[in-house]
Amino acid sequence: MDERIREILFIYALENAVRHGNVPNAKAVMGKVLGARPDLRPHAKEIPAILTEVLAEVGAIPHEEWKGRLEGLAPDLIVADTGKKERKKDLPTLEETDGGVVMRFAPNPSGPLHLGHARAAFLNDAYVRRYGGRYVLRIEDTDPRRVDPEAYRMVPEDIEWMGLSITEIVYQSDRMDIYYEHCRQLIEQGGCYVCTCDAEYFRDLKLAKKPCPCRSQTVEENLALWDRMLSGGFAEGQVTVRVKTDLEHPDPAIRDFSIFRIVDAPAHPRISGTRVYPLMNFSVVVDDHLLGITHVIRGKDHIANTRRQRYIYDYFGWKPPVYRHYGRMGIEGVVLSTSSMREGIIEGTYTGWDDIHLGTLRAIARRGILPEAVRNAMLEIGIGETDISFSWENLFAQNKALIDESSDRFFFVPDPVTVTVADAPAAVAEIPRYPGNAERGVRTLAFSGTVVLPQGETTGADLVRLKDLFNIRIGAGDRASYAGDDLAAVRAVKAPIIQWMPEGYGIPCTVRTPEGDVSGLCEPDVANFEGRTVQFERFGFVRIDSAGPDGVFCYFTHR
Repeated sequence: MDERIREILFIYALENAVRHGNVPNAKAVMGKVLGARPDLRPHAKEIPAILTEVLAEVGAIPHEEWKGRLEGLAPDLIVADTGKKERKKDLPTLEETDGGVVMRFAPNPSGPLHLGHARAAFLNDAYVRRYGGRYVLRIEDTDPRRVDPEAYRMVPEDIEWMGLSITEIVYQSDRMDIYYEHCRQLIEQGGCYVCTCDAEYFRDLKLAKKPCPCRSQTVEENLALWDRMLSGGFAEGQVTVRVKTDLEHPDPAIRDFSIFRIVDAPAHPRISGTRVYPLMNFSVVVDDHLLGITHVIRGKDHIANTRRQRYIYDYFGWKPPVYRHYGRMGIEGVVLSTSSMREGIIEGTYTGWDDIHLGTLRAIARRGILPEAVRNAMLEIGIGETDISFSWENLFAQNKALIDESSDRFFFVPDPVTVTVADAPAAVAEIPRYPGNAERGVRTLAFSGTVVLPQGETTGADLVRLKDLFNIRIGAGDRASYAGDDLAAVRAVKAPIIQWMPEGYGIPCTVRTPEGDVSGLCEPDVANFEGRTVQFERFGFVRIDSAGPDGVFCYFTHR
């Protein structure tokens, strides 16, 4: 019975591998088997141990052979899968879209954009493309302490890479007079006041739900203090402008929140002589109204800001945009903090903003991941309110679907060792540049007695197959012997099928991965693919970053 269970598990593991293009997921295969074969449910406790062995066996089979193996064992599963249309997950509709929409993407210029920015950027872009209208890129640079002058160059470059349908660009630092005028109007309406209370004293009053003494100042007194702020009559930390809100509000952060403050240093890189800066909750409201923003899509960490901003909308009598707040997206495996990234670059921990350990879009691009893949992954996540974890597997699957057919196949031999094969006939291996597409041509590797093999796959091995050539038996030291050309014999004993190269044929190649650099040899033609992705067979996709006299340097993309 165990052999029959193993056979069934093998078939469904292959089906999963063919469908997703990756080594099968144990839980997915287990669920599929028990759903399709209820007769195996009494054996549910036995299956996991057998499945572990089966998945290892499938993983050892070259990816391009999965479909052929499945066709030989269960062709009906191939037909059922390829005939099935995948259901596309659409974004939910937005209300009040007659006449189109006006959306905005509003990053701080504190550094280059990263994966967290991509979600808002692509979601807004998708709705502009769906309903028509305008898409505003608003650079929110009214906090000089969070401005990196280089970001004024990097952010537009990242926007261009993403391919967003931006129709106009607005810099908040160009609009200071607009914010000053609207603050004056809000003072005149009695909607805000200039507060000179000590910060700790105000905090205590706020928590006690009591007004500060400044709240009762007349409009004339507040205007005089406002003019004094603008003329340099206060130092940083001495004064702030506060919106009058409900002092009984359950959230203390909403009670009389601040909308203007003084920042003495550092100097702003785009404007000179300015010390009085609006806070986000004020400048955002003024800009969203004056720019005609109709819909705002942002994280639910902004829900409190939405509540604050409604006070300003109400004071001015403006209609607020339609808001949608999505859940938090946790991203593991890369650094996203701009300050941590900058510190690491300065200290030499990271090579730059495009270091493979960072979550910047330029790091993603350098690895060979396309903007369309990031877009598809973000749109699939959508605007749901539930907190989620970003799926690297989904991003890689999206990217593989885009780059697979355009990526030629090559051999890469990591940590190479030279082995002489006794009693083997001279032979020339003709290997497809892309499996199943003869028009793409072949690579020819001529065997003449000595080969270069990956040390990690020959240590402790006995029988191995040189992919697309023949079988060899590993001997002592740097010796091996010819073991025939029977592929079935290799598969019967689950012997590894490994990549190889003739001695003296390969060129030095270094692959930078998140776990560290992998050095070895690759086929010489790889040097002609600079700036493009190729697949190193049985290793993964890589983007060729540079090629020169010292060899090839590339970035690991994914498997």
